[in-house]
Amino acid sequence: MRALAERARTAATRLALADRPAKDRALRVAADLLEARSDDVLAANAADLERAVADGATDAQLDRLRLGPARIEAMASGLRQVAALADPVGEVVDGWRTPHGLDISRVRVPLGVVAVIYENRPNVTSDAAGLCVKAGNAALLRGSAGALRSNQAIVAVLREALAKADLPEDAVVLVEDTSHEAAVAVMRCTETVDCLIPRGGPSLIAAIREHATVPVIIDGDGNCHVYVDAAADLEVAAAIVRNAKTQRPSVCNAAESLVVHAAVAEAFLPRICAELAAAGVELVGDAPTRQIVPEVGVATEDDFAREFLALKLSIAVVDDLAAAIAHVNRYGTGHTEAIVTTDLAAARRFTREVDAAAVIVNASTRFTDGEQFGLGAEIGISTQKLHARGPLGLRELTSVKYVVWGDGQVRT
Repeated sequence: MRALAERARTAATRLALADRPAKDRALRVAADLLEARSDDVLAANAADLERAVADGATDAQLDRLRLGPARIEAMASGLRQVAALADPVGEVVDGWRTPHGLDISRVRVPLGVVAVIYENRPNVTSDAAGLCVKAGNAALLRGSAGALRSNQAIVAVLREALAKADLPEDAVVLVEDTSHEAAVAVMRCTETVDCLIPRGGPSLIAAIREHATVPVIIDGDGNCHVYVDAAADLEVAAAIVRNAKTQRPSVCNAAESLVVHAAVAEAFLPRICAELAAAGVELVGDAPTRQIVPEVGVATEDDFAREFLALKLSIAVVDDLAAAIAHVNRYGTGHTEAIVTTDLAAARRFTREVDAAAVIVNASTRFTDGEQFGLGAEIGISTQKLHARGPLGLRELTSVKYVVWGDGQVRT
């Protein structure tokens, strides 16, 4: 592991000095090669899927693992979008002159080596690598055993593209040892890894918290809520809830909980519950919900606090906006929370008092995504508050340094 990380460190030193045209050329070539080699990538992914099915993977796990022509095209498109974005490296954040006549500016610089540990999401391989390279960082990637063949095929394409652009191939390094010990070794590469981003479930995050000695940006759980306010347009609310829950239930920005104001519960719940049940969603709720829709199952404390990543939804009825905010802040994980309302004051209070990386008014939680936010592809969504919060795009993969110009000043 030390040797792999040192290779990435050497590449990062060179990549930090690369100009934008070279980095963009590498990303565009990678996109072209992904499309040209799609049959190879899909064959590798089919082998991973076959193994996953034999190992008893869930539908949600298979969905995250599965690639297809559309997802390959989306990966290529993501690389091209990142290439088209402004290069953050060298950007002057701000500047000023001190009373001593010193000219001070803060300038964006690469982080260095960014390690990413992730589970069964081979599209993360291209997204993470593309963003890291554009931001001048080397990517040290450690995927899961279940996606190893897919990741190997994708990384081979990325490394070839780097070479064609006269950039170091080791700007993207795949850790092919998928053992727990190898993951812990990545977490402890304090001399070579500048930042670690984990993308996975509670067990991975727990391991990171236990073992990591390098700086970490947590890509946490997404127990996302949709709150339907007393002043909601119920047609709009129904469309948002359906989309947030069923459009792709296996991802972190899918809704896991529905909170409904008591004033509209009797009008809204029978309809939305019928629509969701018809879509195969298992529904569990509190006592007021079950009084209105007896077919709904009993929700436990664990249900309200859980990220299902599946076609399951918890439902709670609340008496007022304050109770809705309290419920969301109690059970939410700081990812994305949404309110549906026509009451501007209620919307403003919800956005002010709800503690989350993203708070959305009158739209689906599924929009919390780097590409949807206009950031290009993302490397993850941070649910912590230090350094970066929300979708991790290019700027979030840089740090700053102070550049100070003087003309002979000395301090007295």
